[in-house]
Amino acid sequence: MPTYTNPILDDDFPDPTIIRAADGLYYAYGTQTKRDGVIINLQVARSQDLVHWEWLGEALPHKPRWADATQRLWAPHVSEADGRYYLYYSAQPNNGGGLCLAVATAEHPAGPFIDKGEPLHCGETGFEHIDPMAFDDPATGQRLLYWGSGFGPLRVQELGPDRLSFAPNSQAVELVQPEAAGGADEYQHLIEGSWVVLRNEWYYLFYSGNNCCGPDAHYGVMVARARHATGPFETLAQATGRPDSTILVGNAHWHAPGHNCLITDAAGQDWLAYHAIDPQQPTFDAINDEQGYSRRVMLLSRVVYENGWPRVLPDGTPNPAPQPAPEVVRW
Repeated sequence: MPTYTNPILDDDFPDPTIIRAADGLYYAYGTQTKRDGVIINLQVARSQDLVHWEWLGEALPHKPRWADATQRLWAPHVSEADGRYYLYYSAQPNNGGGLCLAVATAEHPAGPFIDKGEPLHCGETGFEHIDPMAFDDPATGQRLLYWGSGFGPLRVQELGPDRLSFAPNSQAVELVQPEAAGGADEYQHLIEGSWVVLRNEWYYLFYSGNNCCGPDAHYGVMVARARHATGPFETLAQATGRPDSTILVGNAHWHAPGHNCLITDAAGQDWLAYHAIDPQQPTFDAINDEQGYSRRVMLLSRVVYENGWPRVLPDGTPNPAPQPAPEVVRW
């Protein structure tokens, strides 16, 4: 049986999204970084088996004109519809206001992606409007966009038929609220990185919380669930009485795991891909020190569903040992 050992991509590759494209290959997308002295706006890599990755480089060669003087391009999510690829991401506008949600399109999963020319939505200050994730609800046919961070709630809003704007007369719905400082390990104090899947008639909302980066990084993956894609959502802590809603936290081998995506292999097995910090190599030649120079590499963990909730194997922490690899169609 094939095995793999984390990390699956041993370079700075934060906030990963993985999709299986129409060509049968897997594509991963990551936040802005610096590599060999060159700034990469948004990263893309490719794999046949979810374990061995070929780094392809730049997915967004040209910054949007409204954010071409800044260096904050974060958390890309890519989806495919009718042979076209839509990249949702976050960017800092040139006017110095709050971060914005944005969208770019391409004819190929590797890009080049071209921004639509204006942001989807911006905040007045801060980074509340980041980490977009697009999801087509099979129950209603709605095209939905989830997002949130900056000590605000996680939100969802319906996209229009063109997927480039919000649906007319639609409104953002708040799904999960942050908690005041002082909770159990404070994972819920700042929440972000939404990812939604439908399994066994439950909509599971995976999200991450607290501090992703820097010498005091303290990050983990949490989960909430609902019977409808737009809620109401109940967190794992609310449903079970646990002190927090985490399903993945760090250990001595890997610090601050989080900002996950979920990918399903050829056997129908779900896998959580996410970034984490290797304490043996925690920093790199980053763009600036805003993110604490944290070198966040990509890891993979198996997910099972027990008693109506997902569980990350083997013990809710990143596994440093060799483990069975995903089952994929071999080329």
